[in-house]
Amino acid sequence: MQAKKLCRSAVISALYVAITLIFTPFAFGPLQVRPAEAFCLLPLFFPESIVGLTVGCALSNLASPFILYDLPFGSLATLLSAVCTYLVGKRIQNTALKIAVGGIFPVLFNTVIIPFVIVVLCGDAGGYATALTAYFAYALSLFITQTVWVYGLGTPLYLSVKKLQKNVSFLR
Repeated sequence: MQAKKLCRSAVISALYVAITLIFTPFAFGPLQVRPAEAFCLLPLFFPESIVGLTVGCALSNLASPFILYDLPFGSLATLLSAVCTYLVGKRIQNTALKIAVGGIFPVLFNTVIIPFVIVVLCGDAGGYATALTAYFAYALSLFITQTVWVYGLGTPLYLSVKKLQKNVSFLR
């Protein structure tokens, strides 16, 4: 039983890294093309995905131009959101509500933390007049992109896994 969870966590991590690295030129910074964020709903099913997502994010962030801060803080954002999403999955039974509430955490944690990393810690105001303006511009951008990946791709992923769980032993 534990081997299956370890393998599932490793597969989630590996897929997160592979998908993120495909989009390396666009996966870091204020506009993140990171379709692997769809996996952020998996803690609704699998507690072991918390580790898989966190490790996958950390390994992906090794390619970040903001590595010094993105590695610890980006990974922390993923860890916090995954734990919160998992806790929602344990408490809410309604599928639509579970997806809606569970997806809030990866969207919000990344919206708040990643612009802080880019603007405050790395000092990249991206040509904006002030750091505060840059922070809110990046936050808006990340809110939009995270929403697209988490809900736009994550919802079909969630529904597919839910449907497959009945017939695929690896997903139970």
